[in-house]
Amino acid sequence: MGNQTLDGAQALIKTLDDLGIEFVFGYSGGAAIPIFDALETVETRMKFILVRHEQGAVHMADGYARATGKPAAVLVTSGPGAGNTVTGLMTAQMDSVPMLVICGQQVTWMLGKDAFQEADIFGITVPVVKHNYLVKETNDLVRVAKEAYHIATTGRPGPVLIDVPKDVSSGDFTESMDPELDLPGYDPYESLNIDPSRIEEAVAL
Repeated sequence: MGNQTLDGAQALIKTLDDLGIEFVFGYSGGAAIPIFDALETVETRMKFILVRHEQGAVHMADGYARATGKPAAVLVTSGPGAGNTVTGLMTAQMDSVPMLVICGQQVTWMLGKDAFQEADIFGITVPVVKHNYLVKETNDLVRVAKEAYHIATTGRPGPVLIDVPKDVSSGDFTESMDPELDLPGYDPYESLNIDPSRIEEAVAL
């Protein structure tokens, strides 16, 4: 893409690729169109798998992670599309399966106003995910994606949901693609300053 300015969706897709995500399972819809467009315009190694129902996308990501030990991404639209992911999220959370679920959402200024296909998927999924985000600023997307990946794959693994309003995904991204992360609660070994050689000594006893 040369020196062309990235929009939020393009920055998000590039970040997923940089994180090593190999597969994106999903089903399109209006609120997620900028992100689906970015799958086409950003050159990545990722493969997109079109499903017939959003619940199937989450279960496919679940099976992929169980078989390979690596997380996949799920991409769906707002409202009913996002709602259809809940059963799969619950399964992944109970069985400690890492994945990133990215949902399109109504524009930020319409949140809470019963807009078309608006649903509080952030609130709905609190009990069934390891962590979730509602991103309200385009420049937060890369940081959130990297945090979400780290949270999903460290400690006890689990699903992390990222809710992305359409104006956030279509806005201009002007921040660094390598933001500083501050997640001390998700770096248990690092925060405890454990010497790996001491662990090896204990195993050898």
